[in-house]
Amino acid sequence: MPDDFERMWTDLAGVGRSSASGGYFRQPFASAERECHAWFCAQAEARRLRLEHDGNGNTVAWWEPSGATGDAVLTGSHLDSVLDGGAYDGPLGVVSALAAVDVLRDRGFVPSRPLGVAAFSEEEGSRFGLACLGSRLAIGATTPAAARELRDRDGVALLDAMATAGLEPEIGPAEWLRRVGTFVELHVEQGRDLVDRGTAVGLGSAIWPHGRYRFDFTGEANHAGTTRMEDRHDPMLTYAMTALAANKQARLAGQRATFGRLEVGPNSTNAVPSRVTAWLDARCESDAALAALVEAIAKQGADRAERDGTALAVTAESVSPAVVFDDALTRRLAQAGAGPGDGPARPVIATQAGHDAGVLAAAGVPTAMLFVRNPTGVSHSPGEHAETTDCLAGVEALADALEELAR
Repeated sequence: MPDDFERMWTDLAGVGRSSASGGYFRQPFASAERECHAWFCAQAEARRLRLEHDGNGNTVAWWEPSGATGDAVLTGSHLDSVLDGGAYDGPLGVVSALAAVDVLRDRGFVPSRPLGVAAFSEEEGSRFGLACLGSRLAIGATTPAAARELRDRDGVALLDAMATAGLEPEIGPAEWLRRVGTFVELHVEQGRDLVDRGTAVGLGSAIWPHGRYRFDFTGEANHAGTTRMEDRHDPMLTYAMTALAANKQARLAGQRATFGRLEVGPNSTNAVPSRVTAWLDARCESDAALAALVEAIAKQGADRAERDGTALAVTAESVSPAVVFDDALTRRLAQAGAGPGDGPARPVIATQAGHDAGVLAAAGVPTAMLFVRNPTGVSHSPGEHAETTDCLAGVEALADALEELAR
């Protein structure tokens, strides 16, 4: 017998968890993430689902009853985490998808269309720096040539990491995508909108445009004690003022800007650094607002660099435009599970976080998202949480959606 939701959640709870912080380290193609992937395959096989592995590290478990035809309905999410991340971002969607299959079978429902549960690889970009890498490769948004150039912080190439994990990398557009007619992703909410609305489950309307930008500050290394302050060309000072400028510009515009990663050379306590590399995560309510925000931050950084006698180069490493989910599908699923004549059973909200759903939507797949209430709004940290009762409500909502689409 396959495990139920709570048993599955307990099974995953200790995998890749830090005893020091309580956070998760499930980096793509490393041991903890591979253990989660093996668990997923075992759960799929316990449900008699057919496993399909593509060459990008993604896996789809198919429920294909006799007579099921037409475009497939796909659900699922990812199993990897950010560094020192939370338990729910990604795995909640995978566990809930498997549990929703159980709910549908308990209801006696037999899908008329093939129904798939996906586990995507490297969604967070925590190892190879490109978010939603597995789904981007599957749709062809990232080319095989570009993927072969990707390296992690230790210099390990993507294909080498996949091979070491026992995979046979054959990166490029995935065959399973040709079958998919609809995708529905369930995810923990990364914010407090549903808390303020007093409801356990909502649907997504859109994903804010967002990007990752590398800021390379260069200056002149020198002695920390013997170099007068007025004689320095210190890129750390330029970076610090740029980080403050990012905070101010984002606050004034009501948008989001975060410098969350930093590398310094030579990284010595008693030396003025020669270089500082910082990565900016920027998210805005429109594509124009994103471009304007990054331009303003870069301009203030360049102005400061001129005064400091340093230099600044800005490189856009990845930029994802705004994604609007299928409106008709979203309204249809908002009503799924409601009684005749009822208003929308679930609210529709925007999200500032990127998801595999956004990638598939950009590829033309009709896509919707379900969000489960997060009582604190905290995400990408060990404090990320959702109550079990809300998670179970999410399972029921997902089952309702899949029944509506696959009947």
